[in-house]
Amino acid sequence: MPSKVEIKYTQLFINNEFVNAKTGRTFPTYNPATEEEIAQVQEAGEDDIDLAVKAARKAFERDSEWRKMDASARGNLLYKFAQLMRRDEDYLAKLETLDNGKTYAESLADIDCSIKCMEYYAGWADKISGQTIPADGSNFCYTRHEAIGVCGQIIPWNYPIMMAIWKFGPALACGNTIVMKPAELTPLSSLYLGSLFREAGFPAGVVNILPGFGHIAGNALAMHMNVDKIAFTGSAVTGRKIQEASAKSNLKRVSLELGGKSPFIIFDVDDEYLQKAAEDTAFSIFSNQGQSCCASSRVFVHEKVYDKFLEKLKKIANEKIVGDPFDENVTSGAIINDTQFKKIMSYIDIGVKEGATLVCGGERVGNKGYFLKPTIFADCSDEMRIAKEEIFGPVVSVFKFKQEDEVIRRANATTYGLAAGLYSKDVNQIIKVSNSLEAGTVWVNSYETTANQAPFGGFKQSGFGRELGEYGLHEYTEVKTVSIAIF
Repeated sequence: MPSKVEIKYTQLFINNEFVNAKTGRTFPTYNPATEEEIAQVQEAGEDDIDLAVKAARKAFERDSEWRKMDASARGNLLYKFAQLMRRDEDYLAKLETLDNGKTYAESLADIDCSIKCMEYYAGWADKISGQTIPADGSNFCYTRHEAIGVCGQIIPWNYPIMMAIWKFGPALACGNTIVMKPAELTPLSSLYLGSLFREAGFPAGVVNILPGFGHIAGNALAMHMNVDKIAFTGSAVTGRKIQEASAKSNLKRVSLELGGKSPFIIFDVDDEYLQKAAEDTAFSIFSNQGQSCCASSRVFVHEKVYDKFLEKLKKIANEKIVGDPFDENVTSGAIINDTQFKKIMSYIDIGVKEGATLVCGGERVGNKGYFLKPTIFADCSDEMRIAKEEIFGPVVSVFKFKQEDEVIRRANATTYGLAAGLYSKDVNQIIKVSNSLEAGTVWVNSYETTANQAPFGGFKQSGFGRELGEYGLHEYTEVKTVSIAIF
């Protein structure tokens, strides 16, 4: 472990000030690698959410500094914020690793991607435009893309900084104001970002960050009558509750990025491609301890290369070094908490009981901290629970297939549709399978190569709406038609 990481902010960030919760209640946040308390954090309640929404609403008034600001100036603010993140990336990475348990190297990579994402959207701020429409009759018709208003944003614990930036970037580029609730398990890095928004010069009320619990703060945000839109990343169970809250309140706009059980199809490829496919599988399912919604948790391998693929994947898994996430030699950090650790272990027990072959892993590492060896199951069937339910851990199920149409059908036999991937050298096969897979993103001869310029989101119960790219802007604007009669 490094020397103690200074915790600078534990209060609610409302109207450009760090303040205590109205109730004075706090909650602890823990280090997953040591199980020790890091700090007590102020717990947002309904009154705090209401105060933040009022601040955001005031910042969105027509004559406010934020609304009157030139779009180019708004972009400059986003860019300045990104540069402040770059200045403080080492501290942010240490804070993220301390609170989340992922390796320091992974945290640095997340932050680098997040900075580039904010820079990307900074460039979009003065390029959001409508259309001039050749309408019938003597009319001049055009559209405007206008900011929605006050946006509630609720983010998960697995990629705290990255998920925050994926939502901050497009919302602010479009001119909205924000009330964000970070996950109660990982609030520290989001709160530090609040200080950077203030330092960058964002007007008071434009960004508000309130840690708290989903059933209190999250529900208050989703039900609030003065919140115009909710963006949520997390479980399908909570996603349904957010949709219900929208229907029961003011029919606020909703975008959801939910869970996944993503298929990765490896066709009969040569040894070089097979090695790379094994490496991509390991990167996806074992990075961040498999706590990723788009992880390649179902791998379908052609029968001709099945055994060879398993050998390669097992070798990579066994070479993973699990332990202190601040140790530069460690490649796998800690599971987020005891609840998640026990959930993953229960699925490993289920897999064994259902008859899958435990190739490697499945064991706790050490007796302090939530560390787990990368786990591979072989000889899996599609009806096993480990094949159908999201485990959200470093556990991969490997299946054997024979025919192309067969594997397409099996890959699509899930309620989720967030991502998918395939390895093949046959161009016709690549196009056919990519077009046939029911997923928001399909990676070919790679896996989990997200790009800030390309949209990301799900089919089916993996949610709706898109983040990243130009499509991500569409979730934060309303389209207004203006038709002017010409006499």
